[in-house]
Amino acid sequence: MTAMQDAAPGQVSYASDRLRPVRIWLYSLAAFVLLIVVVGGITRLTESGLSITSWKPLSGVIPPLNQAEWEAEFEAYKQIPQYSVLNSWMGLDDFKYIFFWEWFHRLLARALGLVFLVPFTIFLFQKRLSRDLAWPLFGLFVLGGFQGALGWWMVSSGLTELTSVSQYRLAAHLTAACFLFIALIYVARSLSPGRVLGRVTGFHLATGALLLLAVVLQIGAGAFVAGLDAGMGYQTWPLMDGAIIPNGLFVMDPAWRNLFENALTVQFIHRGIAYLIVAYVGWLIWKRHKDGGFGGVHGWLPRIGFIVLLQVGLGIATLLASVPIGLAVGHQALAFMLAGLAVAYIADMRRAR
Repeated sequence: MTAMQDAAPGQVSYASDRLRPVRIWLYSLAAFVLLIVVVGGITRLTESGLSITSWKPLSGVIPPLNQAEWEAEFEAYKQIPQYSVLNSWMGLDDFKYIFFWEWFHRLLARALGLVFLVPFTIFLFQKRLSRDLAWPLFGLFVLGGFQGALGWWMVSSGLTELTSVSQYRLAAHLTAACFLFIALIYVARSLSPGRVLGRVTGFHLATGALLLLAVVLQIGAGAFVAGLDAGMGYQTWPLMDGAIIPNGLFVMDPAWRNLFENALTVQFIHRGIAYLIVAYVGWLIWKRHKDGGFGGVHGWLPRIGFIVLLQVGLGIATLLASVPIGLAVGHQALAFMLAGLAVAYIADMRRAR
């Protein structure tokens, strides 16, 4: 994701910009988080997430290296409900396939810590980071560690009674990843040198914040769709189960459970939030066009509008095609990119005030 050039030409030279390596590092971290999210999506879609039934922060980096070690891992997997209920047909070669995706996902998550700590330490020694910047950045490292703990908490929910992970814990894990991603983008964008052009009011900041909140909420709703495999049902559009508002939205008791546990309701909510975001962004673009156009910082809005339309089209295609891995992962990744664009817009508006 690249930001538009908003500094006055020649105002800042690379030689005098001591924070440029820090920004590159933060954007690289955000890209790495997005890669982890993509691999996590593949892990989920291939039902690989429960293939490793233990958490070994150090020794788990090394996969099984011989037949005996593979047999031991496979035997551990055989003890959980997912194997006995759904995958008892599996042989060792089938298990190796799902093991790879979970192992790779965990490997990338571990690597994120190193990708953060090594440059962070170097920048501290180079005195590129002030105290006011170093502590918030260290807070992002803690958030990354918390995200790893959430990942194991999520996996553990599927090891004793369920045949997949809890949709509640999946939503918490994905939403935490989103918070980490947008925080990295926001800090990096806030450190950009130069002057941001354009008139910014409290109204612009409030509407931008509301857009970001809606996108994050939609990402969380998408996690519930994934956790319940809700996208595998009601694969028509624009009608759902033959109607705009289908029957059966509140068949569970108490009613609140439908919002999180009824696959029909969960998919309906996900669709509904998408429609609201499209209408809201359309209104923002119309209002900005009416009030002065898209010069300067408000040039983000047409880009956001384009990505919103692309995301909706990709979501519909994913549903109609019965959730193929490529489209589904692209849909998830594009949602994170949309959140990144929204937070970059907010960061630039704050710099313009």
